[in-house]
Order: sequence, then structure tokens, then C-alpha cells
Amino acid sequence: MSQPIPEVLLPTGLTLGYVEGQLALIGEEREYGKPLSVDFVSGKAAHRRQFGGGRGQLVAKACGLAKGVTPSVVDATAGLGRDAFVLASLGAPVLMIERVAAIAALLSDGLARAAAAEDTAAIAARMCLRHGDAAEQLAMLVADAEFAPQVIHLDPMFPHREKSALVKKEMRVFRELAGDDDDAPRLLEAALDVASHRVVVKRPRKAPPIAGPAPQHTLEGKTSRYDLYVHRSLSR
Repeated sequence: MSQPIPEVLLPTGLTLGYVEGQLALIGEEREYGKPLSVDFVSGKAAHRRQFGGGRGQLVAKACGLAKGVTPSVVDATAGLGRDAFVLASLGAPVLMIERVAAIAALLSDGLARAAAAEDTAAIAARMCLRHGDAAEQLAMLVADAEFAPQVIHLDPMFPHREKSALVKKEMRVFRELAGDDDDAPRLLEAALDVASHRVVVKRPRKAPPIAGPAPQHTLEGKTSRYDLYVHRSLSR
């Protein structure tokens, strides 16, 4: 049975509702694509859980997951929780922080369904969620969750480009709700203050680093890279 629809403010053209038992953001399909929901149980999440490459995945390497090393991770820009779910499926405790109320509602719904499903219940048990602005409240949100933040993962929204027709429809929904992350430097500064071991920042492969201290290391993939800011080794 579907839960009540959360009351959140949404831009004109977007609504929250239940689609096939999943809380979803719904808009005109030609502009926004199909209803947007969080599904940790089936679809792409299930495929990545089974065949995604384990600790060899770029996000796992960046966050320091290695043989005998499974750090606690704060995903301070959780979005739809895809990276957080990958990390939790590999054994890491993960705190998701999401500043957009509607996206946080989707995450909460997806997490509840994952907790109720046999295949994902153990993974969901390693995940928790807080709604708030990490750039402003990171230390408070982490303390409220009683979470030990060894690694903080950031994936700020990359600044908008004029070729808006090329932007994926899913990303259009995010931009309608959140805009660009103009406070990325402040978010990085907060993360560096709170993380005990490292901060990892996901960037488009050719994008400049976030303004601030230079990363000590980078890990590069085909379309994206991770900038690593390391306080101390996770193997200690």
C-alpha cells in the first residue's frame, strides 16, 4: 500500500505521485522523460549489484575500498543514491545527504522498499539518509546521524552549458529542482573539515578541479574522473 505523498514545493510542471508503487517525480514526458523514481531493488541497480565490477569500480577505488579496507562514506550530494548504493553493496556504511526535498523523498521511498526486499535488505541496513544542505550543515547532519565520516564523496552539479538540448532529460529535472551547485567550493571546504581520512570529488573528465586546494591524486575514467584530497591513509 502506497504511503501518503510528501508535501514539498515543486516547480510548475512537476508533481510527486506514485507510479507502480514507487514515489516518482512526474512531468511532461517530452521535456522531462519518464517518471523519475529511486529503485534499488530491480533494473539498473540490480544489474550493477550483480555485474558491476565489485571493488574495481572507479567510485569504489576513489573512496578507498580495497581488500581488508571498507571505510564509512558520507555521500554529501546523494542525488538518486546510485553511488551510495554501490558503496553499500560492497559493504561500506553510507550516510546519504540530499538538499532537495523532493529528491530526498524519492530516496526515502526507495530505501524503504529496498529494506523490505530480501535481496537488498542487508544493503539498505548499511544506508541512512538525512535531508539538508551539506554546504551549510555538513557537520551537524553527520553528528545527527551519529556517523563516523572517514570518506566524503561529492558529485556537485556541473555548471550549465548553453547546449541545453543535449542535456539528459533526467538532468533537466535536477536542474529545475536544484539549479547549479554554485557553492561547490564551500561544499569542498566543509567536507575537508569533516572527513577524517579523505574527500573524493567526481568531475567530468576534462573539467577543472573545484576552486580551492589542489587535489593530491586523480583517478580517471572514460567520461569522468575523481579528484582525491587525502588527510591520511585508510589502511591505518
